[in-house]
Amino acid sequence: MFATRTTRVRLTVAGTALVVAGLLAGCTPGTTGGGNAPTNNTDNDASGDSIVIGFSGPANDHGWLGAITSGAIAEAAKYPDIELKVAEGTDDANQQIAAVETFINDGVDAIVLLPTDGALLTEVAIKAMEAGIPVINVDREFSSTFAARVTILGDNYGMGVSAGTYICEKVGDNPDAVIAEVAGLDFLPLTQDRSRGFAAALDDCGLKVSNRVAADFTVAGGEEVTSQLLAAAPKIDAIWNHDDDQGVGVLAALDAAGRDEMIMVGGAGSANAMNLIKSGDSVLEATVIYPSTQAADGIRLARLVAQNKSLGDLVEVEVPNRIVLNAPVVTAENVDKYLPSAFAS
Repeated sequence: MFATRTTRVRLTVAGTALVVAGLLAGCTPGTTGGGNAPTNNTDNDASGDSIVIGFSGPANDHGWLGAITSGAIAEAAKYPDIELKVAEGTDDANQQIAAVETFINDGVDAIVLLPTDGALLTEVAIKAMEAGIPVINVDREFSSTFAARVTILGDNYGMGVSAGTYICEKVGDNPDAVIAEVAGLDFLPLTQDRSRGFAAALDDCGLKVSNRVAADFTVAGGEEVTSQLLAAAPKIDAIWNHDDDQGVGVLAALDAAGRDEMIMVGGAGSANAMNLIKSGDSVLEATVIYPSTQAADGIRLARLVAQNKSLGDLVEVEVPNRIVLNAPVVTAENVDKYLPSAFAS
């Protein structure tokens, strides 16, 4: 089940379990579980105690998810004191639970986990925490604060606000503007947060979503539901699509229907979306960043927690228990700044 990263593998030495002995007393949010305060180390990149980090995420069937996994692996490879164990990606919650249980049985020093479903993975994450293994929760939140030592998220509500604010700036002077929304998987809290933020921003300029459909973050799904949307809405002034991979299908549906009367805003920040924005030859005028660095950041945070360090740029000696990344809007004016870090669809 596991592909163990062999590059820069830690040396096997007697007493390795003592590396994070303080963690064995158990972890709770906001603590490392040890008896000594973390070191406020401004040189956190310097090698420290050798640690093993387990990483598990969903199947890499999506450009953003692929970037999440490759980013985590690449980040771990930068540190000679990290051995990374990567569980096979899966969209089956039971298989992911089994992978985390294997990490627990192996006695890893920390776990970075992007759950297929936060609620379904909560119990096993709590089990890891109770075993003294700090869990870094990425992207999809658990349903209990006791399930993670650190939670690192993109700003889903903020994505919606950013998209809505941009559309207000473009068509807000038309009180009759028809606004459409192509959401992702509706059962996910992150999708719900994006839609709530979008509606709130539109409300500020007196607009509302007139037509909304939900897809599944895939090209095929985006094309199918957008075709349905276009049939129901003979005129659209602006459309927000939650996900740039899904947006490939959205744009295909627009092209097939010969519809180019609207402006479009994307989401996540794929390279192909940014290149379209840069070209100026598409209805896609902007996209809202949803950082694909979250798991890579999770690896760094797991290393700091397991080595009992803090974030060097903070006065506070504990690693924060919740970090929310920014959701900037990418347009033709600033695309060159963001394109180098964009993920491939």
